[in-house]
Amino acid sequence: MLKKVLIANRGEIAVRIVRACAEMGIRSVAIYTEPDRYALHVKRADEAYSLGEDPLVGYLDPLRIVNLALETGCDAIHPGYGFLSENAEFARICEQKGVTFIGPKADVIHKMGDKTQARDTMRAAGVPITPGSEGNLSGLDEAIQLASEIGYPIMIKATSGGGGRGIRRCDSEQELKQQYPRVISEATKAFGSAEVFMEKCIVNPRHIEVQVLADSKGNVVHLYERDCSIQRRNQKLIEIAPSPQLTPEQRDYIGGLAVKAAAAVGYENAGTVEFLLTGNEVYFMEMNTRVQVEHTITEQITGVDIVREQLRIAAGLELSYRQEDISYRGFAMQFRINAEDPKNDFLPSFGRISHYYAPGGPGVRVDTAIYTGYEIPPYYDSMCLKLVVWALTWEEVVARGTRALDDMRLHGIKTTANYYKQILQHADFRSGSFNTSFVPEHPELLQYSDKKHPSEIALALAAAIAAHAGI
Repeated sequence: MLKKVLIANRGEIAVRIVRACAEMGIRSVAIYTEPDRYALHVKRADEAYSLGEDPLVGYLDPLRIVNLALETGCDAIHPGYGFLSENAEFARICEQKGVTFIGPKADVIHKMGDKTQARDTMRAAGVPITPGSEGNLSGLDEAIQLASEIGYPIMIKATSGGGGRGIRRCDSEQELKQQYPRVISEATKAFGSAEVFMEKCIVNPRHIEVQVLADSKGNVVHLYERDCSIQRRNQKLIEIAPSPQLTPEQRDYIGGLAVKAAAAVGYENAGTVEFLLTGNEVYFMEMNTRVQVEHTITEQITGVDIVREQLRIAAGLELSYRQEDISYRGFAMQFRINAEDPKNDFLPSFGRISHYYAPGGPGVRVDTAIYTGYEIPPYYDSMCLKLVVWALTWEEVVARGTRALDDMRLHGIKTTANYYKQILQHADFRSGSFNTSFVPEHPELLQYSDKKHPSEIALALAAAIAAHAGI
């Protein structure tokens, strides 16, 4: 078993990994830059080391992080999600230096990170992919010719892209001519590569992803699916497991495709295979070679501790479960509570949290790194907590989600919590019938009142008085 793990991340995922290590008797090492000096992952880890003043540079320096792991006696590094989690060079340096990378091999990260290679691999494995280019586009002329063959709308995507960046939809040749150089520019700036490819745009699909686990012995299992259709500008807002929109036959089919995809690339550790569904058609979208933000809801319905399994797999152990051992119960829902103002075009709302009260009760889980008095820095992702609810039925989980959102108190910043309550009240959502167009098609859900209940005002005043008095 691993003895000491450096966590190459911050925020709630770093705290999540610290807790998993503690349960398994593994010593944890946190890293931080100056804005995170008083962050919760720093407070909770067994050891913590500064990477300097700059907010981002330290978190993005693979060689420095690996050398620090060696200097502090770590035998493994967990990258979390974001930052260097899907950086093949980071994994390769770990391999070269003899430090276990808690994730897949560097060549697998590279292959799945290159969207054209990923499409080619899936095509060869018999996993359905969307019609599109066979490799990268050579230029605008080829893009125009191919678009006329497969039909508009089409998507131009950065080959090395991710996180919703480097993607443009084009509904006509004129739009393609406008958007093509923009995608090239964005891809170059964000990913250091000007390579792009084309896919047929699947209009208003359901976004379904499957959690997989694979060990070094060739065993691969899936932990069922998550529905990520409630999203804005390709960024997920609310995630659900399992999807209330799939039949048992669809569920089995998609789970099998995900296992086939992971086996085709010799995958190891935790990963996610993402699909687009339209009618009964299923298309491979991409594979994320890391733990997902929304792994929580899969844990809630299956009882499988995904981060624990990551650590076990990295230590060379076999999976704890066979496919026949894995089942799901009930529904789980995750709300990404972002420090944003939905009524002001989701403008970031960074600052000091004057008071935070976590929701609780049956079937409620909160993964976060915030606390009362915490200053949310403006340098990182705007998500400040993940609120997860579970219940036996769809109707119960919607009701529990509404209650938990209402139960939470977070003062000092604007958040997306009130907006999510509006979504939960919509008839289409409550009936379990929605796709990726739900958010843009319902701008009226942003017309909610920000008027605070008297108890909330009293609580905020009390917090302000306490802060002033130094209590």
